Amino acid sequence: MKQINIIAYDNLRHRDQVICLWQNVFNYTTAYNAPGIAIDKKIQVADGLFFVALQGDTVIGTVMAGYDGHRGWIYSLAVLPVMQKQGVGAALLKHAELALAGLGCVKINLQVIQANKKVLGFYVANGYTKNECISMGKVMHENLPKKGL
Repeated sequence: MKQINIIAYDNLRHRDQVICLWQNVFNYTTAYNAPGIAIDKKIQVADGLFFVALQGDTVIGTVMAGYDGHRGWIYSLAVLPVMQKQGVGAALLKHAELALAGLGCVKINLQVIQANKKVLGFYVANGYTKNECISMGKVMHENLPKKGL
């Protein structure tokens, strides 16, 4: 594998590639998961916890992390399908974990679709264990773009 670099996300340099990657890997179908919205919201937080893996100038992977002072979270870990199983995802995960640890984080959470066995196996191989809890969510429609605008 060619050299990869993990750096902070730069909206001017990386946005289009990240949107394309996420659409390819995650196949989002809901408005609240639209890549552009997720990117814009993360940029607004300005916490420095959005990273891209580059091979040359090409984005080959991403990871976002979050920290609220109590728990850390991993979001949007994605790797180009042709680059999967080459250590890129593990390197991105480790980079995010180190960034969270540097902020004082003592526990990291993440969510995976239960049927996605391949991804579950990846996280188990990287030291994560299943928590016995129910994930719940509520869409805040008032914060989504209005259709036709």
